Amino acid sequence: MFVPTRLTLVSGLKWVDEVIPNAPYEITEEFMNTLFSKYNIDYIIHGDDPCLLPDGTDAYALAKKAGRYKQIRRTEGVSSTDIVGRILQTFKHKEGVNENAGVESCDQMKTQLSNFLPTSRRIMQFSNGQAPSPGARVVYIDGAFDLFHAGHVEILRSARQLGDFLLVGVHDDQSIREKRGYPPIMHLHERTLGVLACRYVDEVIIGAPLEVSRDMITTFNISLVVHGTVVEGGSASEVDPYALPKSMGIFQVVTSPKTITSVSVATRIIDNHEAYKKRNLKKKASEDKYYTQKKFVYGD
Repeated sequence: MFVPTRLTLVSGLKWVDEVIPNAPYEITEEFMNTLFSKYNIDYIIHGDDPCLLPDGTDAYALAKKAGRYKQIRRTEGVSSTDIVGRILQTFKHKEGVNENAGVESCDQMKTQLSNFLPTSRRIMQFSNGQAPSPGARVVYIDGAFDLFHAGHVEILRSARQLGDFLLVGVHDDQSIREKRGYPPIMHLHERTLGVLACRYVDEVIIGAPLEVSRDMITTFNISLVVHGTVVEGGSASEVDPYALPKSMGIFQVVTSPKTITSVSVATRIIDNHEAYKKRNLKKKASEDKYYTQKKFVYGD
């Protein structure tokens, strides 16, 4: 993924105040001093999962030695190693991503590898927890939001600029499979947290229907329904899911600022299949060790 794309993704997170581009993986003494003097950083933070350099040493050793390191609990069950593994087994052919390939293996991978256990408290930690104010212009946009990426951030930013409150519908796994012909890489609740983490999103409908109904428009007081110009997969149904808002004159097509798709992200990984395969074999050992040795974390 290109650096500007990653910057867009990270800066779009609701908890991020500033992004430092081209930061080194290893916390060197020079970079550590820059953090303390230029950016007035108090502590360097990392999750409780291991972060090792190629030679096996701790990437945060100097920060720990300086007494300026703090460790936090990682988001339980969420892992890039897991997700890369799903992609590698789902789309096996390096020549390109076949939208109908690997459907059964994908289902198996999600069952075997996902350690994510959604709870209401977890979802609330990501949620703004606020309803739209009276008279607010509520904008609605829906989609799969699989492998949440910079393209998603930009279209959500564009949608939010059209109103006061952005409501996002995240389709369930089965609906996506029926529409695309293959299931999403990430589960509904994983995709929901990805969307909720975006600073432009106010609320999410978890498992939103494909078709925008009158009841939905009334229940959520939707003023405008929008849809981007970048769409993944076709639909076997001839029913226009936006027929009603179009007939009501409250539908608008928004030009997607980026052409990135979940498939294009997956394709980049497939194009570097061997490198990612080696990466995952090494990371998987650390991942397995983490889950074997982990202690009680609920409530932290």
